[in-house]
Amino acid sequence: MAKNYYETLGIDKKASPDDIKKAFRKLAQKHHPDKGGDEAKFKEITEAYSVLADEKKRREYDSYGQTFAGGAPGGGGFDPSQFSGGFGGGVEFDLNDLFEGFGDIFGGAAARGGRGRMKRGRDISVDIEISFKESILGGKRSVLISKIDKCEVCQGSGAKPGAEMETCKTCNGAGRIHETRDSVLGAFTSVRTCPTCEGTGSVPKEKCENCTGHGVLKKEVELNIDIPRGIDGGEMIRMPGMGEAIKGGVSGDLYVKVHVKPHAVYRKDGANLIMELPVKLTDALVGTTVTITTIDEKTLEVKVPPMAKTEEILRIKGRGVHYDQATGDLLIRVTVTLPKKLSNKAKKAIEDLKTEGL
Repeated sequence: MAKNYYETLGIDKKASPDDIKKAFRKLAQKHHPDKGGDEAKFKEITEAYSVLADEKKRREYDSYGQTFAGGAPGGGGFDPSQFSGGFGGGVEFDLNDLFEGFGDIFGGAAARGGRGRMKRGRDISVDIEISFKESILGGKRSVLISKIDKCEVCQGSGAKPGAEMETCKTCNGAGRIHETRDSVLGAFTSVRTCPTCEGTGSVPKEKCENCTGHGVLKKEVELNIDIPRGIDGGEMIRMPGMGEAIKGGVSGDLYVKVHVKPHAVYRKDGANLIMELPVKLTDALVGTTVTITTIDEKTLEVKVPPMAKTEEILRIKGRGVHYDQATGDLLIRVTVTLPKKLSNKAKKAIEDLKTEGL
């Protein structure tokens, strides 16, 4: 079941950033494990704060729910190293510091910021607009996005091609450095990624000139997106490993939010396609055959039988949305249209019909 971060902190969804900080501060002091508090509860409120205190992540959480917040859906769960924020009043707070203080409570080496945890690049999202036809039949779309990507010269190592690597002197090859600081919750030992080697434990003797030794750099990348058949507007397409790159780790994911343009004739209802087909009164009485254009732009002869009422639904099997496991139908809603004006001849013909009991 998805978690409600607002309920976890006991605040309203419209709470201000200051309200969020105050609520977390109060609960953190109450449930702090070193003060005899509930460890599981402390982790929950810390996770909630790490999302709601970040303006961007809060927007994503409000839009997509808990599975997207904190690094997007499929992001591998809650990662405290991705978040930091401030308590206000000049007191700085870093969740890495907090989790370091509780060691194995939150996952051993991973919680302590150790090198045993694989670093992961940031998840990113883009919006695309597609035609109704594309949403039904599927297709491909290319987009140009600006993101942090692996350096194509050094392939992410940060070293000049052919250059040797050496142990980082700042962290002695550990990839991290320890610091002790005081906070409103007491003294904490923080474990931070080494700024010199960026957590890898080694540095090149000669840096790559293209990325200046970072292994990654921001650039424009063209991506090809496969649009699945039958996708609805508002749905997300996940592209694993196509998010932002990070030195010494794996790339994040790309999430594509799809917007579908409305169609002049068709609309979608589950696996079925629905269209409106107005017919003349005379055709409704005696029946007719109508030629329609399908969503894949083919012509189809549709036989309209004599109608017993002013509205009928014709079902054409297998002409709806084609999914892997099933195919929907085409539902044609036939309605009778009445003329705005009648000629004298038409009026006389209708009067004659009255004698037939029609």
